Amino acid sequence: MATQAVQNHNTSAALACRTFSISETCYRYGRTLDSENDEIADWLLRLTTAHKTWGFGLFFLYLRNIKGFGWSHKRVYRIYRDL
Repeated sequence: MATQAVQNHNTSAALACRTFSISETCYRYGRTLDSENDEIADWLLRLTTAHKTWGFGLFFLYLRNIKGFGWSHKRVYRIYRDL
């Protein structure tokens, strides 16, 4: 609704956010990590086929400590569950 107010009624983003009681951070937020999620999924699929006895913990530690990726364990686990 705030986006429509800014586009259609030429109001400022700050005024639209105050009117609809949302933060400006929420208004300006944009997801940009979808391609990185695909990379995480690809790594997890390769690891699950190569190391069938490993669990999530070993997968995450391998990606973090051996490969040097700085992904959050919560994010990697969410993708792992979706697979």
